[in-house]
Amino acid sequence: MQFPTGSVVALSSAAATMFSLGMLFLGYWGWHEPLPWRFGDYIVILPALLGFACLATVPFLATSPMKTPDDESRMFVARRVFLCGAIAVWCAIVASLFV
Repeated sequence: MQFPTGSVVALSSAAATMFSLGMLFLGYWGWHEPLPWRFGDYIVILPALLGFACLATVPFLATSPMKTPDDESRMFVARRVFLCGAIAVWCAIVASLFV
């Protein structure tokens, strides 16, 4: 069974959108402030950076060549990596509310 037409484009654009939302959050949160970092700052930045790493690899995984036309293993991996990246970015946003 092949994945639906346009799913690669949709997944890649969703990853780019989540990446830009995360960058917007970091700009608002204060990544660029010269103050010394506290422990709570690391609680926010580490999941954000992990999420960015995951979201940045989604287009590579979604567009990588497949062994056969029916092979969907890379798309499954890309979907899971997108989910992990989106959850990590949202966890960083939620953590910033409590820190």
